[in-house]
Amino acid sequence: MGSVVEKSALIICGDYMEDFEVMVPFQVLQAFGVRVDCVSPTKLPGQKCFTAIHVSLGFEVKSLLFHHTCMVSSHQGPETKHYSELPGHSFTLNSNFNEVEVGCYDALVIPGGRFTELFSVDDRVLSIVKAFAEAGKPIVTTCHSQLILAAAGLLKGKKCTAFASMKPVIELAGGIWWEQPGITSPFDITTCLKDGNILSSIGWPAHAEILKTLFESMGARIHTTKANSVLFLCGDYVEDYEFNVPFRALQALGCKVDAVTPSKKKGETCVTAIHDDEGAQAFSEKRGHNLVITANWSDVSVYDYDCLVVPGGRSPELLVMNDKAVTLVKEFAEKNRVIAGVGQGQWLLAAAGVLKGKRCACGDGMKVMVKIGGGELEESKGCVSDGKLVTAVGWPALPSFISHLSKLLGLSLSF
Repeated sequence: MGSVVEKSALIICGDYMEDFEVMVPFQVLQAFGVRVDCVSPTKLPGQKCFTAIHVSLGFEVKSLLFHHTCMVSSHQGPETKHYSELPGHSFTLNSNFNEVEVGCYDALVIPGGRFTELFSVDDRVLSIVKAFAEAGKPIVTTCHSQLILAAAGLLKGKKCTAFASMKPVIELAGGIWWEQPGITSPFDITTCLKDGNILSSIGWPAHAEILKTLFESMGARIHTTKANSVLFLCGDYVEDYEFNVPFRALQALGCKVDAVTPSKKKGETCVTAIHDDEGAQAFSEKRGHNLVITANWSDVSVYDYDCLVVPGGRSPELLVMNDKAVTLVKEFAEKNRVIAGVGQGQWLLAAAGVLKGKRCACGDGMKVMVKIGGGELEESKGCVSDGKLVTAVGWPALPSFISHLSKLLGLSLSF
């Protein structure tokens, strides 16, 4: 998915930045040929930043946090569910903060999270942000990273949105507070607000619109041969990145994207899992964000979708024991639809007979399953396409996976 003109973006990172708000732009931009450099003050390339998962676990705070938090009724008065912070993946930096040259980049991304409090008083960070603003280059802020814009004096006269507690910060900095109407839960958050070169959003649920607006601001054009509909087959403990990153990327490209599971209804949630390399023989597992089911199982028809995606994690082990899930995969294959699997997703594809005679990419944990399922291992590749089948070893290969999958769906992006 190469660009005619090479583009590049800078992400300023720090400990306890929001996991999705760094990884989603990092991987999706790379999928379409954008070079992405990730830096942090006091840290060198190869070192890691801790990330945080910000998600509602149902804890209630007796205060009004504006409309976009999840309101619940109570005889004691209005209450709101506040988000919790859980440990996310470790994120590896790939460039040196002290060698940043703003002129080498086309866009800046500042994830949300608590690290922004420290960086808002770091003159080195503010100098870089101001230089992007002076050059008129797009600056993406989400959730709490608008604090850095305020500290840099960039909000005067600018419309800006953020997590609702940031309203007084934005207004005191001379900005104009804007809030997406109709928000009753975090999952209604869909808008990225653009005012000049400032792109702002309440947070990660709006990543589809954030990515689309960022692409446009960088001069990109999305090309498609037809409208596409994509179905993600999920379950509890689906891998967090392997669901969310391609889900948001495909939405940003204009696809209709649904998530479904046999045992839950539209609007219910699945818990996701974070599988992280912490130096053990196998990846550790931590709890991830909540995933919202967007379609009822009884309403799903293979005729309504062009593609089926099966993310990994431990959910495929649950799904492989469900005849309805296995049958659905078989139906997609029989109708010659595009089928894609990531990581442990190959478990379900093998059980449905989809891998027979096909070249496949997979991690160590799936090699036996691919072999006995009749697949041919491509051990040197992170992602492989064979006909209408796309397979990837796991979330580190998502940029290649998104690129391969987009190509099969007739989608491309050029600058």
